[in-house]
Amino acid sequence: MSGFHRHRRSRLIIANFTGFEADLLRSLAGQLVELLRNEAAVPRDDLDPFEAMMDFSGPTQPPEDPVLARLFPTAYPDDEEAASEFRRFTEGTLRDGKAAAAVAIIDGLEDAGLPPELTGDGLMIDVELDEPTAETWMRSFTDLRLALATRLGVEEGDEGYWQSLPDEDPRAQAHDIYEWVGYLQETLVHALSA
Repeated sequence: MSGFHRHRRSRLIIANFTGFEADLLRSLAGQLVELLRNEAAVPRDDLDPFEAMMDFSGPTQPPEDPVLARLFPTAYPDDEEAASEFRRFTEGTLRDGKAAAAVAIIDGLEDAGLPPELTGDGLMIDVELDEPTAETWMRSFTDLRLALATRLGVEEGDEGYWQSLPDEDPRAQAHDIYEWVGYLQETLVHALSA
């Protein structure tokens, strides 16, 4: 994988993934979608479309899961009532947006030829993204990195710790994935600004 770059003629943002890389990215995005939807407020099916749009019955308390708490931090840490109201009016929409961005990654990889089940080596996936879709992927990469960093306990300045772990340590392997998603995000940022 050489990262994202802008095609000289079409101006699309392109990247080439091995089947393994594409499947890993699909899996990460799928796990994020599942997490976002499992602890979401219960949707109400009894509302007409206008009522649904105006329904602000979202959660009022911070999420219990540390990843979700990191993705949806408290807006007003010194004012519990304001924080609760802000969360009630915004978190549902924010969750939907984050889930939709992760689904865009899954759809993009599958549209580019990633099969439902990966069966063997040698598969290459060529992804072509227009700018709005690339920006959506970039936002989802931020969410994926925050989720991975939270689960791993990554902290600023702890690079030495991660480098000291043996390669076969599962934490080192998970940190490598965290770094890889960061690389993807960085090359995507550069491609978008080119």
